[in-house]
Amino acid sequence: MTGAAIEQRTVGTRVSAVRRFNRFFTAHMGLLDQGLLQSRFSVTEARVIFELAQHDGLAEITAVRAAMHIDPGHLSRVLGRLEKKGLVERSVSELDARKQVASLTATGRDAFATLNARSEQQAARLLEQLSNDDQRHLVNAFETAERLLSARPAPRTIVIRGLRPGDLGWVVQRHGRLYADEYGWGQAFEALVAQIVADYGRDHDPAREQAWIAEVDGKPAGCVFCVRKNDHTAQLRLLLVEPWARGDGVGGRLVDECVRFARSARYKSLVLWTNDVLTAARHLYIKTGFRLVEEEPHRSFGHDLVGQYWELRL
Repeated sequence: MTGAAIEQRTVGTRVSAVRRFNRFFTAHMGLLDQGLLQSRFSVTEARVIFELAQHDGLAEITAVRAAMHIDPGHLSRVLGRLEKKGLVERSVSELDARKQVASLTATGRDAFATLNARSEQQAARLLEQLSNDDQRHLVNAFETAERLLSARPAPRTIVIRGLRPGDLGWVVQRHGRLYADEYGWGQAFEALVAQIVADYGRDHDPAREQAWIAEVDGKPAGCVFCVRKNDHTAQLRLLLVEPWARGDGVGGRLVDECVRFARSARYKSLVLWTNDVLTAARHLYIKTGFRLVEEEPHRSFGHDLVGQYWELRL
């Protein structure tokens, strides 16, 4: 299978996953019910009420529209329905006569209080079904989704650290899963990674071999190993960056850490072996100063690949 075909299949799989989760979450949270949170309000009506409440009950309509990413005409119709129900009042802004503001009436504030309490109860019931660890994983996943989909994501905290108990298993598991998802590589690749990791964990010289985990906002996001090839040559192995952490320089920092260590251990060169389909990693190696010294076709992990040997003189 060509790289383009693999990429197309990967994109299709991800799109299907997003749609599947959207259907699941919509049904699970009762968003298809006629009234949200067992109320007489539609999802959009409830969102408008919530948004006005976040502005102390009074907000410029343009701000509400921007926060909800809603069509102006649609928002106007929703506000009109809420006005007829006695929940919202619209008026001209006292600060700028060109702008219109909306505010919750006393009835609207009561409606918000009821919706807010029911929303809290719904979230609590959702979490009660899960163990403490699963609750933490779910909340972390929600926070990750919010950050990734935010128009202006908050800056991330990136830390490169040494290995801790449990990290070796994480390296094997994430390599196996990630390369299966992105490139269709089978268990033979995971077995290779497991062998490399086992050899390192069983018998490595800390003065000449090290490994690192990248954490982003406290969560494992990548790894790299620097191992001895011979007395004069070190080898960079098992570089990985989680998809959600790419684009923030995590890979570059891991490679830089490996290069720094190889120099401090007085190696004369740092080499690595990769495959041509790993284009992002290849660009990173070139940027760091590695040069391609050899490449050869091979069949591994169920695919026809082109192996590449790169070297960096230290």
